[in-house]
Amino acid sequence: MDNGQRITDNGLWHFHTNFGISTPSMNNQTIDNVFKILEEEMVSWQEPVVSRVSREKDPFKILISTVLSLRTKDKTTGQAFNRLFNIASTPEKLLELPLSTIEKAIYPVGFYKSKARNIIKISKIILEDYGGRVPGNMDKLLNLPGVGRKTANLVIILGFNGMGICVDTHVHRITNRWGYVSTRSPNETEMKLREVLPKRYWRRINDLLVPYGQNLCMPVSPYCSRCKLCTYCDQIGVSNHR
Repeated sequence: MDNGQRITDNGLWHFHTNFGISTPSMNNQTIDNVFKILEEEMVSWQEPVVSRVSREKDPFKILISTVLSLRTKDKTTGQAFNRLFNIASTPEKLLELPLSTIEKAIYPVGFYKSKARNIIKISKIILEDYGGRVPGNMDKLLNLPGVGRKTANLVIILGFNGMGICVDTHVHRITNRWGYVSTRSPNETEMKLREVLPKRYWRRINDLLVPYGQNLCMPVSPYCSRCKLCTYCDQIGVSNHR
């Protein structure tokens, strides 16, 4: 082919114009290498706060920490979670608190007033409808106030050791940037990943791509020169990088 391109029927090789050489593409014949590199890099990055909370194996704490994390930086989420759960760590105890106390405890997470109201509603529903236990069912989780597919998947994965794919802004952005999927929303990305991503990576992808997206593959001007995945990446949508 022209310009030294070599493309097999399965698309294993492609041509990166920014390097001028043929390099492995991001697909299921290279995905094992990609995840191996991510696991190796992970040790130098801070673990997401929800993953740290999950070590306690408490689905309620995982649920609330994930609700707090939406549109909020990880450091802020961790601090807010610690303040709140130092005051009240169960649905029963949270319902004893005034709304203003919850708001003060979780400030300055994004949309803290709305999240405080949802925390009260969630606690009430869990107590009244589910006997004080967080449901491990996707449909029931999605019926809780402020809970979308990202949160529900994370609760199922971390709280119940179930199967799911948690797609947040990092997973959506990065898998599209790689060229592994071509989708327009996190929900669409989740459904596509359920089709193409090997199941052995479903539960792990969020834990790896969140710190990867925070430290290297940022939305604007990612550190491509330092990224060990650069030779696998199509760099779709990247106009400037470092």
